[in-house]
Amino acid sequence: MEFYDIILYKIACYRAGRKMPKHILVVNDTQDILEVFRILLGGEGYQVTLSSFPLQKAADIEQLNPDLIILDVVFGEEKLGWQMLQLLKMQPATASIPVIICTAAEKAVREMEGYLVSKNVVVVYKPFELDDLLTAVTQALQSASKTLSHKNSKQEAQE
Repeated sequence: MEFYDIILYKIACYRAGRKMPKHILVVNDTQDILEVFRILLGGEGYQVTLSSFPLQKAADIEQLNPDLIILDVVFGEEKLGWQMLQLLKMQPATASIPVIICTAAEKAVREMEGYLVSKNVVVVYKPFELDDLLTAVTQALQSASKTLSHKNSKQEAQE
């Protein structure tokens, strides 16, 4: 779905009084895996946007406005997913978007475990059980909702 299609879809949901589905951006360089995510997450009622390469600009991510990002960290021989993760977490507009790293690069991820924990990034290793992935998605979205509610409550109390 392109940016304008997403906006039109959200407007249509709002007008119809329907709750808008959570939007998940999946970034992976393997088309078969992207298709699995599309079928699995779409079947659960999520709006899914797929990308076969990491987004390099925070503005691109902001424009998509995902509620959650599922990201592989290794693309071919390059670790471009790490660059995207760092970009996400350094920019105030995207830092609060929950991220699930879904990768087979277990050794590289274990080396970065402290950083990932500090940024509230969840890891699901490939191959994964579908239920484990869905549980991680549900928990990440719920955690993000609680954090947002807490921030809004604090702002209202300050006013």
